[in-house]
Amino acid sequence: MRVGLKLFAGNSNPKLAEAISRWMGVPTGAAMVSAFSDGEIQVEFRENVRGMDVFVVQSTCRPVNDHIIELLVMIDALKRASTSRITAVIPYYGYSRQDRKVASRAPITAKLIANLITAAGADRVLTIDLHAGQIQGFFDIPVDNLYAAVTLAEAIKNNHLASESMVVSPDAGGVERARDFAKRLGSSLAIIDKRRAKPNEAEVMHVIGDVEDKDCIIVDDMVDTAGTLVKGAVALQQAGARKIYACCTHAVLSGDAVTKLNDSPIERVYVTDTIPLDEKVAVCPKLQVQSMAPLLGEAISRIHREVSLSELFLR
Repeated sequence: MRVGLKLFAGNSNPKLAEAISRWMGVPTGAAMVSAFSDGEIQVEFRENVRGMDVFVVQSTCRPVNDHIIELLVMIDALKRASTSRITAVIPYYGYSRQDRKVASRAPITAKLIANLITAAGADRVLTIDLHAGQIQGFFDIPVDNLYAAVTLAEAIKNNHLASESMVVSPDAGGVERARDFAKRLGSSLAIIDKRRAKPNEAEVMHVIGDVEDKDCIIVDDMVDTAGTLVKGAVALQQAGARKIYACCTHAVLSGDAVTKLNDSPIERVYVTDTIPLDEKVAVCPKLQVQSMAPLLGEAISRIHREVSLSELFLR
């Protein structure tokens, strides 16, 4: 075990960081993260971190670029303060959808961000539900990718939605995730076949599986513009589904996503607090937020104590 544990938070998701702090019984360290008048990021740690095992909680959500630079500057400052180890706790990993070349002369930005975090001085990364598992291979440092399925599946069970339900993957790429979720609930699996015309727009073709007179739960890693999710829900409704729910780890909810959800046939959308949602919840009563603080707190504790994380990885 290392000398001591320090927990710091950036500006992206202070409520989640505070919840982790309460769950662990470890106070959040004194850190000033602000900006100069010209917009440059200013960071100052106001307590000793020499030889400490430090964890920095920072979701790289909107404004994505500001929060990424905050994280990099915090890591650099901690490295220069002679910490023993720095773990970047990134509940939501921005740019994760840019994980491969989709056209000529296109970047692989998820890899670029991994390079920046490593170059800044991080020794380890802890995150939740990467958009693509292979992003772990973009890093030359250890990456622990936790799964929100346990927490979200428990929320479904607590609301008595597991019996006679059908878990639905919104596309072929999400079948593995949906199959795991269905296994946890003891449910059957259906797939929505769609064709994407252009980025952030999806055209639903048909539903593979018998969803008639069944409660359906659409499972995805994130909901951004909600176009895919809502069109999938409409397809399920047309196929005879009784009630429709959704489980999405990262609620990006950009553009008019909230309006789409409010006007959709979806009864409830289970999401996590990897991205701050106070303003969205206030205008979208369908959102039910599950905290990731217990999962992240347990992972941080295990990393610090140098014990296995495998129980948290089991799917």
